[in-house]
Amino acid sequence: MVSEPNGPRPTLEAVAARAGVSRATVSRVVNGGAGVRAVVQERVRQAVRELGYVPNSAARTLVTRRTGAVAVVIAEPETRVFTDPFFGRQLRGISRALAAADTQLLLMFVEHRADYDRIGRYLSAGHVDGALMFSLHHDDPLPAMAERAGLPTVYGGRPGWAGADRAPRPLYVDTDNRDGARQAVRHLLDRGRRRIAVITGPLDQTSALDRLDGYREALGTAEPDPRLIADGGFTAQGGERAMARLLDAAPDLDAVFACSDLMANGALRTLRARGRRVPDDVAVVGYDDLEPAAWADPPLTTVRQDVEEMGRLMARLLLRLLDPRRAGGTEGAEGADATEPAPVITEARLVVREST
Repeated sequence: MVSEPNGPRPTLEAVAARAGVSRATVSRVVNGGAGVRAVVQERVRQAVRELGYVPNSAARTLVTRRTGAVAVVIAEPETRVFTDPFFGRQLRGISRALAAADTQLLLMFVEHRADYDRIGRYLSAGHVDGALMFSLHHDDPLPAMAERAGLPTVYGGRPGWAGADRAPRPLYVDTDNRDGARQAVRHLLDRGRRRIAVITGPLDQTSALDRLDGYREALGTAEPDPRLIADGGFTAQGGERAMARLLDAAPDLDAVFACSDLMANGALRTLRARGRRVPDDVAVVGYDDLEPAAWADPPLTTVRQDVEEMGRLMARLLLRLLDPRRAGGTEGAEGADATEPAPVITEARLVVREST
């Protein structure tokens, strides 16, 4: 018999009576404790289903010292997050992995510097079991806040903040940004392009730095022509402005590697406005292979990174930190095992379309 919608909520005692076990046994089963035989566990779960019992989250937290929630902290304003499909894809991967583990997602943004104090207070107050942080900048205080709070944390992107190289090293998920950039620039070189510009992201982020380094490595020079480098801030508007600066400084350029698809789309707008044909006059390569690449005119050659999978891996690494019994979920992690999660570097792959 299931409880009436408007009747009293089923209690732990009612479940115990239905299952023919003690209240303590029901509590252990409901809260994931050990030491209960499988056949008894099944009787308790059957009683929970029949009665429609829902555990009291506050009481459960007192017993398990776990909140069942994870903070996802993005060090960007919400206007940037909700207009860039990269963040949507990464959040989808995170959300699906957490939902499968019956863990709630709490989303936090950094709109202003004052938000760091608010986020720090929240993280240290025991409201969440762990944190996922990404889009961090070099001087970002978030990692230090998580460390002071003793909060298990997994990062999106190679750590690059002060102190990140000390032991124990932070746990993170990233793509091979250097190799992806090398693939992009070598593709342009193979197509006969010789004056190849680059539109970078903010150089206080390791993803932007690594892609710039890959560009330099593919060109075979540590110091490329500075007129061929412009910062587009990982936004479409930034890519548009950066492309204009590049054309003004180096009108003879014949290709551009934009370090995100959004910036590449902005670059395409500027090239059209300046009467430059793509790819006849200027070839264009992006990075990410998200929706803007396929929607571009012409469709964009780009470097694919599996952003949703990266989010999923971040969440599963954190779940393993919170519960070492969670094995698996870190495919591609060198040296990863069931007891010691390791950083994960995913593959980048060039996808050739009409813009080159």
